[in-house]
Formats: sequence, structure tokens, C-alpha cells
Amino acid sequence: MTRPLIVTADPLSLDDLLRLAALAGVEVDVAHDAGQARRSWDAAPLVVVAEDQVEHLVRARLSRRDRVLVLGRDLDDAGIWQRAVSLGAEKVLYLPDAEPWLVDAFADAVEGDRDGVLVAVLGGRGGAGATTTACALALTAVRRGVATLLVDGDPYGGGIDLVFGGEHATGVRWPDLGGTRGRVPATALAQALPKLAELSVLSWDRSEPTHLPVQAVQAVLTAGRRSHGLVVVDLPRSLDESSREVLGAARTTLLVVPAEVRAAAAAARIAAQAAQLCRDLRLVVRGPSPAGLSAAEIQRALALPLVGDVRPEPGLARDLEEGAPPGLRRGSPLAAVCNAVLDDLLGEQTGGVRRAA
Repeated sequence: MTRPLIVTADPLSLDDLLRLAALAGVEVDVAHDAGQARRSWDAAPLVVVAEDQVEHLVRARLSRRDRVLVLGRDLDDAGIWQRAVSLGAEKVLYLPDAEPWLVDAFADAVEGDRDGVLVAVLGGRGGAGATTTACALALTAVRRGVATLLVDGDPYGGGIDLVFGGEHATGVRWPDLGGTRGRVPATALAQALPKLAELSVLSWDRSEPTHLPVQAVQAVLTAGRRSHGLVVVDLPRSLDESSREVLGAARTTLLVVPAEVRAAAAAARIAAQAAQLCRDLRLVVRGPSPAGLSAAEIQRALALPLVGDVRPEPGLARDLEEGAPPGLRRGSPLAAVCNAVLDDLLGEQTGGVRRAA
């Protein structure tokens, strides 16, 4: 992968730019003059030129290109704008005001502007099967070649990594990320997370649950969406500030409801809360129904779009107890519903840049 290019012979400017690139988690190439810059000029995804080299680069007549930035030092130097235009630069930036912008520019140059689809999964009552559905949806996406991140949003759920028998897998968990703020390097996050069944998994551990600041959730999910085509978040029914943040950011929220009278009554309360926060709330009904209720009857009671009617799946409960993830059987009712959801959410994104490496 080509790296951003910094062009300067000024030690102070170089120190500042290297510091900002490090904050973005990005490695850069450094050129001290026009001759060195020429080697990487055309290929670099981003070029940042300190003011000491702008005039030299103009005289060197390097090819015009996009994504060239000039770092100025003197706000009173009106000539810097004219020289920047001669170079073909997009912006003239000054520190420290432009530091957050430059950090994002360095990161975007390497990670691109990808923005994966975020899906939240919510149970209509306790034991509805939301975690099972979230895991199956994530696994089905991986099987389709989509780089996928599965996120445990319930600190009291015991840890979603247990579904995969991965409680001892190395990698960061939520307690390690509670202090996260600002821009998180997407590549670094993806590399730090445990990989279970080809999924990136962000789980809680078995320690005492702690409060997660909403800023940490925002930063981590944003980074996850930059490095994955799909992010699936398993949410608790009690909606705290972090859960509300996820619902507000999600493209779609799946409400999982067993085909039972009491479950439908409980789900109506959950749906009323979630509908105020999310842009697209859809229903997944899970059988069997002790009273013979159909998915259509549950759908009419809740007045939500029905995207899946999951028939009973023999052996699923045993598989979960033994650490065998749900949705692995290609012809299973759960996998069929997950494929239908992904057809609607991802469409053509299952190819091209969305495919997992």
C-alpha cells in the first residue's frame, strides 16, 4: 500500500506532521526536497507540503494532482495562498487549529472513506434469541465474503465470545477500550480484535461490567465501520445511552420476537422506545408458537415490517451449549432469514471492496 507523502526540510514542521500521522496510526514517506518528492508524488494517496518547500515544488514543475495540502506557519503571509494555488493545493492549513482535520486526512488517505452498514439486533423479551440472530447474521455475511464485525452491546450478557467458544481468545475486549476518544485507527482496531469463525468480535469479558462512555462507543463503532463492510451489534433490552447511540446510527434494527402472546406484549413496549430512535425498525419472528400464533399475527400486533419468520431448528440449542455458532448450517431456517436480510441490506456490496481479504 502506498503511503501519504510529507515534503519538508523544516524540523519543526516535520515533527508536527509525524506526530499527527502517528495519531492517525498511519506510516508516511518523507521527502526533504523536490527531487525526493518526485519519486512518490504521483502514487501517494495524500501529499502534505510544508511552506518551506512549496516554492521549490512549484519551480520543479511536478504534475498536477489531487489531495495536496499546504501547511502554513505564518498567518500574516498572504503570499502562501498564491504559491499554494500555483502548486495545485486544495487547502492551506495552520496548526494547532487544523490538527483534528489533518489526523482525519491522514487516516482517510490510507483507510479510504468506506462506511460499512451498521445493523442493531434487539430482543423483544428476555431469551428472545437476539444474540443467536446477531451471531447468525454476522456468520452468514462472512460466508458471503463480507468483512464483518460482531459487537457485544450487552455488558450483562456474559460475553458474546462464549457463543463461539472463544472466551480465551487473545485480543481486546470492551473494558480495554473504555477510555477511547476521537479518531481510532481502523486497521489497528481490526488487528487487535479476536478473530472467531473468521469474524472480528468485540465482546465483554467476565469481569465486573463497567460503564462505557458514549464517546468510546462512537469512536469504536466508527472505526469498525471503516474497516468492515458490515457491523452487527447485539443490544440489551434496557436501552442506556450507548444503546441509544447505536440505534440512532444503525441503518436497520431487527426486533426479534418469539411467536408468543406475552412476548408480543413485551415487544410492543420495546418497539415503542426503539422506534423513536432508529430510522428503520423491522421484525423477526421466531417459532415455535405454543398457541399456534403465526408470524403474520405477531406482525399485525406490532405493526412492523416483517423480514423473517424463523421456523424451529432442531439441535440449535445443543449447538449453542457446545460452542457451535448458529447459522452455520447453510439450509437452516435461521440462515435463510439472514440471507434474505443481507440481500436487502448489502445488495451489490457483497462484492468488490466489501469482500473480506
